[in-house]
Amino acid sequence: MTKWSKRLITLTLLPALVLSIAACSSTDAGQTPAPEKGNSIERKEVAFTDISSTIRGNTAPSQAQIDEVNTTLNDTYLGDLFDQKIPNDYSAYPYSKDVTLDVWLPADPNIPDMNNHKVQKQIEKLTGIKVNFITPPVGQEADAFTLMISSGELPDIIINPERYPGGLEAGLNDGAYMDLTDLMETNAPNYSAWRNSDEMRRKTTVTDDGKLLGFYGIAPYSEWTWFGTLIKKEALEKTGLDVPATIDEWHTFLQKSKEAGYAEPLNYGSSYGQIFTGIINGAYGVWDWTFLDNHGKVAWGPAQPKAKEYLATMQQWNKEGLLNRDWATADFNQRMASAISDKTSVMMDSPDTMWSYWKQQNDIDFVGALNPVLNEGDKSATTYKNFMRTGRAAAITTQCKDVEAAMAWLDFNYSKKGWEIVNYGEYGTVHLIDENGKPYFPEDSYIYNDPDGQPVATTLLKYRMHSWPSIRDEHHSNPLIVAKGSYSGEIRKEWTENMDTSMAMPPITFTQEEASREAELGNQLATLRSEYFAKIIMGELPVDAYDKFLSEAQKMGLDEFLSLHQAALDRYNQR
Repeated sequence: MTKWSKRLITLTLLPALVLSIAACSSTDAGQTPAPEKGNSIERKEVAFTDISSTIRGNTAPSQAQIDEVNTTLNDTYLGDLFDQKIPNDYSAYPYSKDVTLDVWLPADPNIPDMNNHKVQKQIEKLTGIKVNFITPPVGQEADAFTLMISSGELPDIIINPERYPGGLEAGLNDGAYMDLTDLMETNAPNYSAWRNSDEMRRKTTVTDDGKLLGFYGIAPYSEWTWFGTLIKKEALEKTGLDVPATIDEWHTFLQKSKEAGYAEPLNYGSSYGQIFTGIINGAYGVWDWTFLDNHGKVAWGPAQPKAKEYLATMQQWNKEGLLNRDWATADFNQRMASAISDKTSVMMDSPDTMWSYWKQQNDIDFVGALNPVLNEGDKSATTYKNFMRTGRAAAITTQCKDVEAAMAWLDFNYSKKGWEIVNYGEYGTVHLIDENGKPYFPEDSYIYNDPDGQPVATTLLKYRMHSWPSIRDEHHSNPLIVAKGSYSGEIRKEWTENMDTSMAMPPITFTQEEASREAELGNQLATLRSEYFAKIIMGELPVDAYDKFLSEAQKMGLDEFLSLHQAALDRYNQR
Protein backbone atom coordinates (compact mmCIF):
# COMPACT_ATOMS: atom_id res chain seq x y z
CA MET A 1 0.00 0.00 0.00
CA THR A 2 1.40 3.42 -0.94
CA LYS A 3 2.01 6.22 1.55
CA TRP A 4 -0.76 8.23 -0.02
CA SER A 5 -3.35 5.45 0.16
CA LYS A 6 -2.54 4.86 3.83
CA ARG A 7 -2.95 8.55 4.51
CA LEU A 8 -6.25 8.68 2.66
CA ILE A 9 -7.58 5.81 4.73
CA THR A 10 -6.49 7.62 7.88
CA LEU A 11 -8.24 10.76 6.72
CA THR A 12 -11.27 8.79 5.46
CA LEU A 13 -10.79 10.25 2.02
CA LEU A 14 -11.57 8.70 -1.35
CA PRO A 15 -9.11 6.32 -3.05
CA ALA A 16 -9.25 8.04 -6.43
CA LEU A 17 -6.20 10.16 -5.67
CA VAL A 18 -3.91 7.17 -5.39
CA LEU A 19 -5.04 5.87 -8.75
CA SER A 20 -4.59 9.26 -10.33
CA ILE A 21 -1.05 9.69 -9.03
CA ALA A 22 -0.13 6.18 -10.10
CA ALA A 23 -1.33 7.04 -13.58
CA CYS A 24 0.53 10.31 -13.86
CA SER A 25 3.89 9.19 -12.51
CA SER A 26 6.08 6.16 -12.97
CA THR A 27 8.18 7.04 -9.93
CA ASP A 28 7.72 5.62 -6.44
CA ALA A 29 5.35 7.37 -4.06
CA GLY A 30 7.00 10.39 -2.49
CA GLN A 31 9.34 10.84 -5.47
CA THR A 32 9.07 13.91 -7.67
CA PRO A 33 8.55 13.08 -11.33
CA ALA A 34 11.31 14.51 -13.49
CA PRO A 35 10.38 17.27 -15.92
CA GLU A 36 10.22 16.21 -19.54
CA LYS A 37 13.53 16.43 -21.31
CA GLY A 38 13.84 19.17 -23.84
CA ASN A 39 11.22 21.24 -22.04
CA SER A 40 13.55 23.65 -20.23
CA ILE A 41 13.03 27.37 -20.56
CA GLU A 42 14.91 29.04 -23.38
CA ARG A 43 16.73 31.95 -21.77
CA LYS A 44 16.94 35.11 -23.85
CA GLU A 45 18.95 38.26 -23.27
CA VAL A 46 16.59 41.10 -22.43
CA ALA A 47 17.63 44.74 -22.77
CA PHE A 48 15.57 47.92 -22.44
CA THR A 49 15.88 51.58 -23.30
CA ASP A 50 16.18 53.67 -20.15
CA ILE A 51 12.88 55.57 -19.73
CA SER A 52 13.47 56.78 -16.18
CA SER A 53 13.77 60.43 -17.27
CA THR A 54 10.23 60.44 -18.69
CA ILE A 55 8.53 58.36 -16.01
CA ARG A 56 10.12 59.39 -12.71
CA GLY A 57 8.32 62.36 -11.19
CA ASN A 58 5.75 62.44 -14.01
CA THR A 59 2.37 63.22 -12.46
CA ALA A 60 0.45 63.32 -15.75
CA PRO A 61 1.84 60.58 -18.02
CA SER A 62 0.62 60.34 -21.60
CA GLN A 63 -1.21 57.26 -22.82
CA ALA A 64 1.90 56.20 -24.72
CA GLN A 65 3.97 56.41 -21.53
CA ILE A 66 1.32 54.50 -19.59
CA ASP A 67 1.32 51.79 -22.23
CA GLU A 68 5.12 51.59 -22.20
CA VAL A 69 5.08 50.89 -18.47
CA ASN A 70 2.05 48.59 -18.35
CA THR A 71 2.53 46.51 -21.48
CA THR A 72 6.30 45.94 -21.51
CA LEU A 73 8.81 44.41 -19.11
CA ASN A 74 10.87 47.62 -19.09
CA ASP A 75 11.67 48.42 -15.44
CA THR A 76 14.41 51.00 -15.92
CA TYR A 77 12.35 53.71 -14.19
CA LEU A 78 12.22 51.78 -10.90
CA GLY A 79 14.77 52.58 -8.21
CA ASP A 80 16.67 50.23 -5.91
CA LEU A 81 14.94 50.94 -2.61
CA PHE A 82 16.10 48.17 -0.28
CA ASP A 83 19.32 46.83 1.18
CA GLN A 84 19.34 44.07 -1.42
CA LYS A 85 18.42 44.72 -5.05
CA ILE A 86 15.27 43.09 -6.31
CA PRO A 87 16.27 40.79 -9.21
CA ASN A 88 15.01 41.40 -12.73
CA ASP A 89 15.56 38.32 -14.87
CA TYR A 90 12.91 38.40 -17.62
CA SER A 91 14.56 35.89 -19.92
CA ALA A 92 11.66 33.43 -19.66
CA TYR A 93 9.07 35.90 -21.00
CA PRO A 94 7.02 35.81 -23.01
CA TYR A 95 6.74 32.07 -22.44
CA SER A 96 7.49 30.08 -25.57
CA LYS A 97 4.44 27.80 -25.53
CA ASP A 98 0.69 28.27 -25.31
CA VAL A 99 -0.29 27.03 -21.85
CA THR A 100 -3.08 27.62 -19.36
CA LEU A 101 -2.34 26.79 -15.73
CA ASP A 102 -5.03 25.80 -13.26
CA VAL A 103 -4.46 27.53 -9.93
CA TRP A 104 -6.48 26.68 -6.80
CA LEU A 105 -6.78 29.33 -4.12
CA PRO A 106 -9.22 30.25 -1.34
CA ALA A 107 -11.76 32.86 -2.39
CA ASP A 108 -11.96 36.38 -1.03
CA PRO A 109 -15.46 37.79 -0.49
CA ASN A 110 -14.30 41.15 -1.87
CA ILE A 111 -12.97 39.60 -5.10
CA PRO A 112 -15.81 37.62 -6.70
CA ASP A 113 -13.84 36.56 -9.78
CA MET A 114 -10.04 36.24 -9.63
CA ASN A 115 -9.97 35.42 -13.35
CA ASN A 116 -10.80 39.05 -14.07
CA HIS A 117 -8.46 40.56 -11.50
CA LYS A 118 -6.64 43.49 -13.08
CA VAL A 119 -3.22 42.59 -11.69
CA GLN A 120 -3.46 38.98 -12.78
CA LYS A 121 -4.63 39.93 -16.27
CA GLN A 122 -1.62 42.23 -16.61
CA ILE A 123 0.78 39.53 -15.42
CA GLU A 124 -0.77 37.10 -17.90
CA LYS A 125 -0.04 39.49 -20.76
CA LEU A 126 3.53 40.22 -19.66
CA THR A 127 4.51 36.59 -19.05
CA GLY A 128 2.54 35.02 -21.89
CA ILE A 129 1.23 32.43 -19.42
CA LYS A 130 -2.54 32.11 -19.09
CA VAL A 131 -4.09 31.14 -15.76
CA ASN A 132 -7.43 29.69 -14.75
CA PHE A 133 -8.18 30.37 -11.09
CA ILE A 134 -10.26 27.81 -9.23
CA THR A 135 -11.87 29.35 -6.14
CA PRO A 136 -14.26 27.50 -3.83
CA PRO A 137 -17.23 29.32 -2.29
CA VAL A 138 -16.36 31.56 0.66
CA GLY A 139 -16.55 29.60 3.88
CA GLN A 140 -16.22 26.24 2.14
CA GLU A 141 -12.48 26.33 1.52
CA ALA A 142 -11.55 23.51 3.92
CA ASP A 143 -14.14 21.09 2.55
CA ALA A 144 -13.30 22.04 -1.03
CA PHE A 145 -9.61 21.40 -0.43
CA THR A 146 -10.31 17.98 1.08
CA LEU A 147 -12.60 17.05 -1.81
CA MET A 148 -10.02 18.22 -4.35
CA ILE A 149 -7.27 16.11 -2.77
CA SER A 150 -9.50 13.06 -2.42
CA SER A 151 -10.78 13.31 -6.00
CA GLY A 152 -7.35 12.58 -7.42
CA GLU A 153 -7.64 15.57 -9.77
CA LEU A 154 -5.04 18.17 -8.80
CA PRO A 155 -4.53 21.58 -10.41
CA ASP A 156 -1.13 22.76 -11.59
CA ILE A 157 -0.57 25.08 -8.62
CA ILE A 158 -2.11 25.29 -5.15
CA ILE A 159 -2.08 28.54 -3.19
CA ASN A 160 -2.01 27.93 0.59
CA PRO A 161 -0.64 24.40 0.09
CA GLU A 162 0.02 24.08 3.82
CA ARG A 163 -3.65 23.13 4.10
CA TYR A 164 -2.51 19.63 3.21
CA PRO A 165 -2.71 17.48 6.38
CA GLY A 166 0.83 17.53 7.73
CA GLY A 167 1.93 20.46 5.57
CA LEU A 168 4.06 20.68 2.44
CA GLU A 169 6.43 17.90 3.41
CA ALA A 170 3.54 15.50 3.90
CA GLY A 171 2.22 16.54 0.50
CA LEU A 172 5.63 15.82 -1.00
CA ASN A 173 5.98 12.45 0.71
CA ASP A 174 2.48 11.44 -0.34
CA GLY A 175 3.16 12.32 -3.96
CA ALA A 176 0.97 15.42 -4.23
CA TYR A 177 3.57 18.22 -4.30
CA MET A 178 6.78 18.47 -6.28
CA ASP A 179 10.25 18.80 -4.85
CA LEU A 180 11.57 21.91 -6.61
CA THR A 181 15.05 21.87 -5.09
CA ASP A 182 16.97 20.88 -8.21
CA LEU A 183 14.81 23.06 -10.49
CA MET A 184 14.70 26.32 -8.57
CA GLU A 185 17.99 27.94 -9.58
CA THR A 186 17.37 27.31 -13.29
CA ASN A 187 13.64 27.84 -13.55
CA ALA A 188 13.08 30.49 -10.86
CA PRO A 189 16.12 32.79 -10.98
CA ASN A 190 14.32 35.75 -9.39
CA TYR A 191 12.94 33.80 -6.45
CA SER A 192 16.28 32.07 -5.95
CA ALA A 193 18.24 35.32 -5.98
CA TRP A 194 15.82 37.07 -3.65
CA ARG A 195 15.50 34.31 -1.04
CA ASN A 196 19.29 33.84 -1.00
CA SER A 197 20.03 37.56 -0.63
CA ASP A 198 19.28 37.47 3.11
CA GLU A 199 20.00 34.74 5.65
CA MET A 200 16.58 35.01 7.33
CA ARG A 201 14.79 34.75 3.98
CA ARG A 202 16.89 31.73 3.08
CA LYS A 203 16.35 30.02 6.41
CA THR A 204 12.58 30.46 6.51
CA THR A 205 11.96 29.19 2.96
CA VAL A 206 13.76 25.84 3.11
CA THR A 207 12.91 22.62 4.94
CA ASP A 208 15.03 21.21 7.73
CA ASP A 209 16.75 18.86 5.27
CA GLY A 210 17.34 21.55 2.65
CA LYS A 211 14.39 21.00 0.30
CA LEU A 212 12.61 23.76 -1.59
CA LEU A 213 8.96 22.76 -1.79
CA GLY A 214 7.28 25.97 -2.81
CA PHE A 215 7.30 29.72 -3.37
CA TYR A 216 6.79 31.74 -0.18
CA GLY A 217 5.72 35.30 0.32
CA ILE A 218 8.93 36.97 1.50
CA ALA A 219 9.47 40.62 2.34
CA PRO A 220 12.39 43.04 2.00
CA TYR A 221 12.29 43.53 5.78
CA SER A 222 10.67 42.14 8.91
CA GLU A 223 7.23 43.69 8.79
CA TRP A 224 5.94 45.76 11.68
CA THR A 225 3.74 44.14 14.31
CA TRP A 226 0.25 44.25 12.83
CA PHE A 227 -1.99 43.50 15.82
CA GLY A 228 -2.47 45.24 19.15
CA THR A 229 -4.62 47.44 21.37
CA LEU A 230 -6.31 50.56 20.01
CA ILE A 231 -8.19 53.22 22.00
CA LYS A 232 -10.66 55.82 20.78
CA LYS A 233 -9.22 59.28 21.44
CA GLU A 234 -12.58 60.51 22.66
CA ALA A 235 -12.52 57.83 25.39
CA LEU A 236 -9.24 59.18 26.70
CA GLU A 237 -10.71 62.67 26.68
CA LYS A 238 -13.92 61.60 28.45
CA THR A 239 -12.08 59.69 31.15
CA GLY A 240 -9.32 62.27 31.54
CA LEU A 241 -6.75 59.46 31.67
CA ASP A 242 -3.53 58.81 29.82
CA VAL A 243 -2.95 55.69 27.73
CA PRO A 244 -2.82 52.87 30.30
CA ALA A 245 0.26 50.68 30.65
CA THR A 246 -0.17 48.28 33.58
CA ILE A 247 -3.05 45.86 34.12
CA ASP A 248 -4.23 47.95 37.07
CA GLU A 249 -4.22 51.11 34.92
CA TRP A 250 -6.19 49.27 32.25
CA HIS A 251 -8.75 48.19 34.84
CA THR A 252 -9.17 51.78 35.99
CA PHE A 253 -9.46 53.05 32.41
CA LEU A 254 -12.12 50.49 31.49
CA GLN A 255 -14.11 51.29 34.63
CA LYS A 256 -13.96 55.02 33.85
CA SER A 257 -14.94 54.28 30.25
CA LYS A 258 -18.02 52.44 31.45
CA GLU A 259 -18.91 55.32 33.73
CA ALA A 260 -18.49 57.67 30.74
CA GLY A 261 -21.14 55.75 28.79
CA TYR A 262 -19.27 52.98 26.99
CA ALA A 263 -21.51 50.06 27.94
CA GLU A 264 -19.01 47.34 26.88
CA PRO A 265 -15.71 49.25 26.74
CA LEU A 266 -13.29 46.43 25.83
CA ASN A 267 -14.02 44.51 22.64
CA TYR A 268 -12.21 41.51 24.01
CA GLY A 269 -12.76 38.67 21.60
CA SER A 270 -14.61 36.91 18.87
CA SER A 271 -15.11 33.58 17.18
CA TYR A 272 -11.95 34.13 15.15
CA GLY A 273 -9.65 34.14 18.13
CA GLN A 274 -9.18 37.54 19.75
CA ILE A 275 -9.41 35.94 23.20
CA PHE A 276 -5.99 34.39 22.61
CA THR A 277 -3.98 37.33 21.33
CA GLY A 278 -1.21 37.49 23.90
CA ILE A 279 -2.22 41.08 24.64
CA ILE A 280 -3.73 40.83 28.11
CA ASN A 281 -2.70 37.25 28.83
CA GLY A 282 0.83 38.10 27.68
CA ALA A 283 1.24 40.44 30.64
CA TYR A 284 1.07 37.34 32.83
CA GLY A 285 3.38 35.31 30.58
CA VAL A 286 0.39 33.18 29.63
CA TRP A 287 1.00 33.36 25.88
CA ASP A 288 -1.56 32.05 23.41
CA TRP A 289 0.31 28.92 22.38
CA THR A 290 3.94 27.89 22.14
CA PHE A 291 6.71 30.40 22.85
CA LEU A 292 10.40 30.49 23.76
CA ASP A 293 11.16 30.68 27.48
CA ASN A 294 14.12 32.53 29.02
CA HIS A 295 16.40 29.63 28.09
CA GLY A 296 15.28 29.52 24.46
CA LYS A 297 13.28 26.33 25.00
CA VAL A 298 9.73 25.72 23.82
CA ALA A 299 7.01 26.26 26.43
CA TRP A 300 3.20 26.30 26.32
CA GLY A 301 1.57 29.58 27.27
CA PRO A 302 -1.63 28.26 28.89
CA ALA A 303 0.45 26.18 31.32
CA GLN A 304 2.43 29.06 32.81
CA PRO A 305 2.48 29.88 36.55
CA LYS A 306 0.38 33.06 36.43
CA ALA A 307 -2.46 31.54 34.36
CA LYS A 308 -4.87 31.48 37.32
CA GLU A 309 -4.08 35.11 38.07
CA TYR A 310 -4.87 36.04 34.46
CA LEU A 311 -8.13 34.06 34.49
CA ALA A 312 -9.17 35.61 37.78
CA THR A 313 -8.60 39.08 36.34
CA MET A 314 -10.64 38.38 33.21
CA GLN A 315 -13.42 36.73 35.22
CA GLN A 316 -13.64 39.88 37.33
CA TRP A 317 -13.63 42.19 34.29
CA ASN A 318 -16.33 40.10 32.65
CA LYS A 319 -18.45 40.20 35.82
CA GLU A 320 -18.06 43.99 35.95
CA GLY A 321 -19.37 44.29 32.38
CA LEU A 322 -16.10 45.62 30.97
CA LEU A 323 -16.06 43.16 28.04
CA ASN A 324 -18.32 42.84 25.01
CA ARG A 325 -21.02 40.34 25.96
CA ASP A 326 -20.63 38.36 22.73
CA TRP A 327 -16.84 38.01 22.98
CA ALA A 328 -16.98 34.22 22.66
CA THR A 329 -19.09 34.14 19.49
CA ALA A 330 -18.89 37.44 17.58
CA ASP A 331 -17.73 37.29 13.97
CA PHE A 332 -15.80 40.02 12.15
CA ASN A 333 -18.86 42.00 11.04
CA GLN A 334 -20.33 41.92 14.55
CA ARG A 335 -17.06 43.18 16.00
CA MET A 336 -16.85 46.06 13.53
CA ALA A 337 -20.46 47.02 14.19
CA SER A 338 -19.65 47.13 17.90
CA ALA A 339 -16.44 49.05 17.25
CA ILE A 340 -18.13 52.00 15.57
CA SER A 341 -20.95 52.10 18.15
CA ASP A 342 -20.93 54.08 21.39
CA LYS A 343 -20.53 50.85 23.38
CA THR A 344 -16.85 50.29 22.60
CA SER A 345 -13.83 52.34 23.63
CA VAL A 346 -11.05 49.78 23.03
CA MET A 347 -10.38 47.32 20.20
CA MET A 348 -7.76 44.61 19.90
CA ASP A 349 -7.11 44.48 16.16
CA SER A 350 -5.00 45.82 13.31
CA PRO A 351 -4.61 49.60 13.10
CA ASP A 352 -4.88 49.22 9.32
CA THR A 353 -8.33 47.68 9.70
CA MET A 354 -9.42 50.23 12.26
CA TRP A 355 -8.09 53.11 10.19
CA SER A 356 -10.63 52.04 7.57
CA TYR A 357 -13.56 51.34 9.89
CA TRP A 358 -12.93 54.00 12.50
CA LYS A 359 -11.22 56.94 10.84
CA GLN A 360 -12.02 56.74 7.15
CA GLN A 361 -15.60 55.56 7.35
CA ASN A 362 -16.71 57.09 10.66
CA ASP A 363 -14.20 59.87 11.48
CA ILE A 364 -13.24 58.27 14.80
CA ASP A 365 -9.65 59.05 15.81
CA PHE A 366 -7.68 56.53 17.82
CA VAL A 367 -4.29 55.86 19.37
CA GLY A 368 -2.25 52.71 19.86
CA ALA A 369 -1.24 51.28 23.22
CA LEU A 370 1.64 48.96 23.95
CA ASN A 371 0.64 45.55 25.26
CA PRO A 372 -0.14 45.76 28.99
CA VAL A 373 2.45 44.85 31.60
CA LEU A 374 1.82 43.45 35.05
CA ASN A 375 4.12 45.79 36.95
CA GLU A 376 5.27 49.33 36.28
CA GLY A 377 8.67 49.23 34.60
CA ASP A 378 8.15 45.82 32.98
CA LYS A 379 8.95 45.57 29.27
CA SER A 380 5.92 45.28 27.03
CA ALA A 381 6.08 42.14 24.91
CA THR A 382 4.40 40.32 22.03
CA THR A 383 4.78 37.01 20.24
CA TYR A 384 3.76 38.62 16.93
CA LYS A 385 7.04 38.72 15.03
CA ASN A 386 7.63 38.70 11.31
CA PHE A 387 10.55 36.61 10.06
CA MET A 388 10.42 38.09 6.54
CA ARG A 389 7.92 35.33 5.72
CA THR A 390 4.64 36.94 4.79
CA GLY A 391 1.63 36.64 2.56
CA ARG A 392 0.85 33.28 0.99
CA ALA A 393 2.78 30.28 -0.29
CA ALA A 394 2.36 28.26 -3.47
CA ALA A 395 3.21 24.67 -4.36
CA ILE A 396 3.37 22.96 -7.74
CA THR A 397 1.60 19.62 -7.88
CA THR A 398 2.83 16.38 -9.42
CA GLN A 399 -0.01 16.65 -11.94
CA CYS A 400 1.26 19.97 -13.29
CA LYS A 401 1.15 19.83 -17.10
CA ASP A 402 4.03 22.28 -17.59
CA VAL A 403 6.32 22.64 -14.57
CA GLU A 404 8.56 25.20 -16.25
CA ALA A 405 5.59 27.42 -17.08
CA ALA A 406 4.29 27.14 -13.51
CA MET A 407 7.67 28.11 -12.09
CA ALA A 408 8.07 30.97 -14.56
CA TRP A 409 4.61 32.31 -13.71
CA LEU A 410 5.35 32.25 -9.98
CA ASP A 411 8.90 33.54 -10.44
CA PHE A 412 7.66 36.73 -12.11
CA ASN A 413 6.28 37.87 -8.75
CA TYR A 414 9.85 38.08 -7.40
CA SER A 415 11.16 40.25 -10.22
CA LYS A 416 11.35 44.04 -9.99
CA LYS A 417 8.46 44.42 -12.46
CA GLY A 418 6.46 41.82 -10.60
CA TRP A 419 7.12 43.58 -7.28
CA GLU A 420 5.76 46.83 -8.76
CA ILE A 421 2.60 45.32 -10.25
CA VAL A 422 1.69 43.01 -7.37
CA ASN A 423 2.18 45.68 -4.70
CA TYR A 424 1.12 48.82 -6.54
CA GLY A 425 -1.17 47.70 -9.35
CA GLU A 426 -1.53 49.37 -12.73
CA TYR A 427 0.57 52.40 -13.60
CA GLY A 428 -1.47 55.54 -14.26
CA THR A 429 -4.85 54.77 -12.72
CA VAL A 430 -3.54 53.21 -9.51
CA HIS A 431 0.07 54.34 -9.00
CA LEU A 432 2.72 56.71 -10.30
CA ILE A 433 6.52 56.84 -9.87
CA ASP A 434 8.26 59.51 -7.80
CA GLU A 435 11.58 61.23 -8.53
CA ASN A 436 13.54 58.41 -6.85
CA GLY A 437 11.91 55.61 -8.80
CA LYS A 438 9.53 54.62 -5.99
CA PRO A 439 5.90 53.76 -6.81
CA TYR A 440 3.23 55.62 -4.85
CA PHE A 441 -0.55 56.07 -4.82
CA PRO A 442 -1.56 59.63 -5.80
CA GLU A 443 -4.61 61.13 -4.10
CA ASP A 444 -6.78 60.50 -7.17
CA SER A 445 -5.69 56.85 -7.39
CA TYR A 446 -8.40 54.26 -7.91
CA ILE A 447 -7.24 52.93 -4.53
CA TYR A 448 -8.68 56.02 -2.84
CA ASN A 449 -11.27 57.00 -5.46
CA ASP A 450 -12.79 53.79 -6.73
CA PRO A 451 -15.15 54.32 -9.70
CA ASP A 452 -17.51 51.84 -8.02
CA GLY A 453 -17.35 53.69 -4.70
CA GLN A 454 -15.79 50.85 -2.72
CA PRO A 455 -13.74 51.60 0.45
CA VAL A 456 -9.98 51.26 0.66
CA ALA A 457 -10.38 48.05 2.69
CA THR A 458 -11.75 46.57 -0.56
CA THR A 459 -9.74 48.43 -3.19
CA LEU A 460 -6.44 47.32 -1.64
CA LEU A 461 -7.49 43.84 -2.78
CA LYS A 462 -9.23 44.93 -5.97
CA TYR A 463 -6.37 46.85 -7.61
CA ARG A 464 -3.34 45.11 -6.11
CA MET A 465 -2.44 41.80 -4.43
CA HIS A 466 -2.28 42.16 -0.66
CA SER A 467 -1.35 38.59 0.27
CA TRP A 468 0.38 36.59 -2.43
CA PRO A 469 3.46 34.44 -3.20
CA SER A 470 5.57 37.49 -3.99
CA ILE A 471 7.83 40.18 -2.56
CA ARG A 472 5.39 42.03 -0.33
CA ASP A 473 6.27 45.68 0.30
CA GLU A 474 3.78 46.16 3.14
CA HIS A 475 5.24 49.32 4.66
CA HIS A 476 5.10 51.30 1.42
CA SER A 477 2.29 49.70 -0.60
CA ASN A 478 -0.44 49.07 1.95
CA PRO A 479 -2.80 51.96 1.10
CA LEU A 480 -4.19 51.99 4.62
CA ILE A 481 -0.69 52.74 5.92
CA VAL A 482 0.38 55.28 3.29
CA ALA A 483 -2.94 57.11 2.94
CA LYS A 484 -2.75 60.85 3.47
CA GLY A 485 -3.15 61.50 7.18
CA SER A 486 -2.95 57.83 8.16
CA TYR A 487 -1.14 57.01 11.39
CA SER A 488 -1.65 53.26 11.13
CA GLY A 489 1.98 52.69 10.15
CA GLU A 490 3.21 54.92 12.97
CA ILE A 491 1.32 52.80 15.50
CA ARG A 492 2.66 49.55 14.06
CA LYS A 493 6.19 50.92 13.96
CA GLU A 494 5.95 52.07 17.59
CA TRP A 495 4.71 48.65 18.67
CA THR A 496 7.54 46.93 16.83
CA GLU A 497 10.27 49.16 18.23
CA ASN A 498 9.01 49.13 21.82
CA MET A 499 7.88 45.57 22.49
CA ASP A 500 10.06 42.57 23.24
CA THR A 501 9.68 39.69 20.74
CA SER A 502 12.40 37.41 22.06
CA MET A 503 9.82 34.77 22.98
CA ALA A 504 8.39 34.54 19.44
CA MET A 505 8.56 31.14 17.74
CA PRO A 506 10.15 31.08 14.27
CA PRO A 507 8.36 29.28 11.38
CA ILE A 508 9.36 25.72 12.28
CA THR A 509 8.28 22.66 10.29
CA PHE A 510 7.49 19.10 11.33
CA THR A 511 8.36 15.82 9.73
CA GLN A 512 5.44 13.85 8.30
CA GLU A 513 5.36 11.56 11.32
CA GLU A 514 5.57 14.50 13.72
CA ALA A 515 2.96 16.53 11.86
CA SER A 516 0.23 13.96 12.23
CA ARG A 517 0.80 13.57 15.96
CA GLU A 518 1.33 17.30 16.53
CA ALA A 519 -1.95 18.09 14.78
CA GLU A 520 -3.80 15.49 16.84
CA LEU A 521 -2.41 16.72 20.15
CA GLY A 522 -2.67 20.38 19.16
CA ASN A 523 -6.35 20.08 18.27
CA GLN A 524 -7.11 18.36 21.56
CA LEU A 525 -5.17 20.91 23.60
CA ALA A 526 -6.72 23.86 21.76
CA THR A 527 -10.22 22.53 22.38
CA LEU A 528 -9.43 21.94 26.03
CA ARG A 529 -7.97 25.42 26.45
CA SER A 530 -10.91 27.09 24.72
CA GLU A 531 -13.49 25.27 26.80
CA TYR A 532 -11.88 25.80 30.18
CA PHE A 533 -10.66 29.35 29.66
CA ALA A 534 -13.97 30.55 28.21
CA LYS A 535 -16.05 28.96 30.97
CA ILE A 536 -13.78 30.29 33.71
CA ILE A 537 -13.82 33.83 32.30
CA MET A 538 -17.63 33.70 31.95
CA GLY A 539 -17.91 32.52 35.56
CA GLU A 540 -19.39 29.13 34.64
CA LEU A 541 -16.40 27.48 36.33
CA PRO A 542 -14.37 28.71 39.31
CA VAL A 543 -10.80 29.86 38.75
CA ASP A 544 -9.56 26.78 40.60
CA ALA A 545 -10.93 24.67 37.73
CA TYR A 546 -7.69 25.64 36.01
CA ASP A 547 -5.92 22.97 38.09
CA LYS A 548 -8.09 20.29 36.49
CA PHE A 549 -7.45 21.84 33.06
CA LEU A 550 -3.70 21.59 33.55
CA SER A 551 -3.97 18.01 34.80
CA GLU A 552 -6.04 17.03 31.78
CA ALA A 553 -3.57 18.75 29.45
CA GLN A 554 -0.76 16.70 30.93
CA LYS A 555 -2.75 13.49 30.51
CA MET A 556 -3.53 14.39 26.90
CA GLY A 557 0.19 14.48 26.10
CA LEU A 558 1.35 18.06 26.67
CA ASP A 559 4.94 16.94 27.28
CA GLU A 560 4.96 14.98 24.02
CA PHE A 561 3.46 17.98 22.21
CA LEU A 562 6.24 20.22 23.51
CA SER A 563 8.92 17.67 22.63
CA LEU A 564 7.71 17.68 19.00
CA HIS A 565 7.99 21.46 18.88
CA GLN A 566 11.39 21.41 20.55
CA ALA A 567 12.73 18.89 18.04
CA ALA A 568 11.44 21.03 15.17
CA LEU A 569 12.98 24.15 16.72
CA ASP A 570 16.34 22.40 17.14
CA ARG A 571 16.31 21.45 13.45
CA TYR A 572 15.30 24.97 12.42
CA ASN A 573 18.23 26.41 14.36
CA GLN A 574 20.57 24.09 12.45
CA ARG A 575 19.35 25.11 8.98
